[in-house]
Amino acid sequence: MHPTLPPDYRPSEDEEFMNPAQHEYFRQKLLQWRRQLLKDTGDTRNSLKEENLAEPDLADRATLETDRSLELRTRDRQRKLINKIDSALRRIEDGTYGYCEETQNPISLRRLEARPIATLTIEAQEMHERMERTHRDD
Repeated sequence: MHPTLPPDYRPSEDEEFMNPAQHEYFRQKLLQWRRQLLKDTGDTRNSLKEENLAEPDLADRATLETDRSLELRTRDRQRKLINKIDSALRRIEDGTYGYCEETQNPISLRRLEARPIATLTIEAQEMHERMERTHRDD
């Protein structure tokens, strides 16, 4: 059973971190984002079906192929985002949502508002990115 939220509810630092209302708020936010991505994916799929790559003009066909490639990359990004959203929804269900995978510290509400699929605190994310740059330079 999920709690009912007032329409103007926003998570606050003044309340217990990841209380049932916050869980529900982020659950709804993630589900809404997921629905929008699935709608966009369906629109992209329909657009791809309607394209005719048998364009007689070479330039037109090249443009269509470039557009198609862009749309396929967009769909791949959307698919990956949906997987991350599903993972975040599972973390809400198991009670680990909102906590850093590296440090187990709370992820700031501002960060979760901006990126509800975040799995790391800003500090852990920055450290992770520094490590990636260091290893990439090798």
